[in-house]
Amino acid sequence: MTFNEGMQIDPGRASSGGGPGMGGKLAVGGGAGGLILLVVGLLFGVDLTGTGTGTGVSGGQYQGGDATAGTPEHCKTGADANKYVDCRVVLTAQSLDAVWGAELPEQTGQRYVRPELVLFTGAVNTGCGNATSDVGPFYCPADRTAYFDTSFFQELVDRFGASAGPLAQEYVVAHEVGHHIQNQLGDIGRAQQDPRGPESGAVRTELQADCYAGMWAHFADKQNAPGSTQPFLKPLSDNDIRDALSAANAVGDDRIQRAAGRGVNPESWTHGSSDQRQKWFLAGYRSGSVQSCDTYSATDLNNPPGLR
Repeated sequence: MTFNEGMQIDPGRASSGGGPGMGGKLAVGGGAGGLILLVVGLLFGVDLTGTGTGTGVSGGQYQGGDATAGTPEHCKTGADANKYVDCRVVLTAQSLDAVWGAELPEQTGQRYVRPELVLFTGAVNTGCGNATSDVGPFYCPADRTAYFDTSFFQELVDRFGASAGPLAQEYVVAHEVGHHIQNQLGDIGRAQQDPRGPESGAVRTELQADCYAGMWAHFADKQNAPGSTQPFLKPLSDNDIRDALSAANAVGDDRIQRAAGRGVNPESWTHGSSDQRQKWFLAGYRSGSVQSCDTYSATDLNNPPGLR
């Protein structure tokens, strides 16, 4: 999958360096159950440090620096997005803005308000506290911002075995913006009320964000970009979808638990199994429907209605 080369990257769509910090720690220990109370959308939901001591966020006060408004200067067109991962994140966000700007009011009656986007390196201050790259990409409901350290995408390949294909990376961006959609629709708090377990609100929240990512893929290669006669994306192939599914598979709770040598414990899940994450992405991709992504009403998370 590639972007159409002539797509123009908005120079004001992203900020870089660090976010609008509000002080305090993001989380210390307690694993993902504690972390999800503050920040939704951490793809892994387990300790990434290998120490088994919690979230990978220590008790220090991380200073990511003040955010610098503006997309990275080398990001100009779709050709740059096809070459550079930071440009790809920004143009994916623009594509998400276009899709959700049309589909959210059409399907829910809710006007879409685009999230802020911050690219950072190493550590960042956010409206939810301070975070390091160890937590992976995340969305902070307090400041309505999605945060990305793009070095994560290589770790997703090297450490967790995901595909290096572009749609694998774009799935991650679409998942975090999916949390923003939940924030707009008033659903994101369900993760806090029921933070772990195979049927928990946390798992249902994450699977819905996967479904919303699939919804974006459904429309992204068909809907023309604003002011253009072309979509942001060239037509998606079966290989592109397999790339996205590879990323969803890599970040399933069961797969990560096995890789860490801990054994599979569904009662500690916060994001859902690899199989569930793939199925809900496909449900959104095939249906293009917000209603088909209603994980909270689903009686069987292993059998999404959009795949029946």
